[in-house]
Amino acid sequence: MGKDVIIACDFPSAEETLSFLAGFGEERPFIKIGMELFYAEGPRIVRDLKERGHGIFLDLKLHDIPNTVKKAMRVLSSLGADMCNLHAAGTKAMMAAALEGLTRPDGSRPLLIAVTQLTSTSEERMRDELLIASSMDEAVIKYAENAREAGLDGVVCSPLEAARVHSVCGFSFLTVTPGVRFAENDTADQARVTTPSEAKRMGSDYIVVGRPITAAANPVEAYHKCLKDFI
Repeated sequence: MGKDVIIACDFPSAEETLSFLAGFGEERPFIKIGMELFYAEGPRIVRDLKERGHGIFLDLKLHDIPNTVKKAMRVLSSLGADMCNLHAAGTKAMMAAALEGLTRPDGSRPLLIAVTQLTSTSEERMRDELLIASSMDEAVIKYAENAREAGLDGVVCSPLEAARVHSVCGFSFLTVTPGVRFAENDTADQARVTTPSEAKRMGSDYIVVGRPITAAANPVEAYHKCLKDFI
């Protein structure tokens, strides 16, 4: 898997998701299924969209004791997603257990990536509300190192941190970066954002783009603009 734009299909139902994707005709973009859609429709939506030919990033951000996460990942592994994630804050033991659960009997598995700090989290909030005294950069890099040591494939981070993650963890260690907006877009609830072209320059491997595509007047045109700017 190489660089790609992942569309965040944060819709409340399968009907709205399929209606949106129908606008792409025969094109099958890589898509993200997050909590809203998964909780509304259940595992079947992952299987259905995979059967239609889409790459799937299953964005459920698991975070629990190692054994619980291991068992949950075993279930998710059967759905056919290409990429799954969890919170790096769950510790290396949890991440290693997740990797074990995600790996099928034949040794195959989806990519597994860890969320470092949400792109809605500022350094001020991290310090004042989470009581993390280190800088954002230090926290993200430490979480990325933990993920690499646990055997994961990469992390979710801001594009602002992608180059630093690669410098510490290597260029084969993936950076999947939300918080991407066109220059003219409002940043909404994101605190650490860049444009697709800036994300490319900073070394992101995948960008996750939601409202700038899904809420655009012409979503297909907006998606192709992202591809042109990023790939």
